[in-house]
Amino acid sequence: MNKNRYLLCLLICGLMLYYAVPRLSIQAGGEQGLFSAVWLAFMLMAVAGNLTAMLYAPRRAARTQKTSIADKKKIRSYR
Repeated sequence: MNKNRYLLCLLICGLMLYYAVPRLSIQAGGEQGLFSAVWLAFMLMAVAGNLTAMLYAPRRAARTQKTSIADKKKIRSYR
């Protein structure tokens, strides 16, 4: 379920980038250029964080397999 959340966040970040990048002007001087650069840096951090969390999340299949083996041993020991 967490991977779905990370994927949703990545898609939202992609939509925000698709909408905002043509409107941001890094080459502009003053506050406008600073805002554009900071906004893009924060968006890069958001994308990197969600992508890292999605790629390096622990696998659930190994957990369910270990519990099923432990459950089988419990069932056999009570018979």
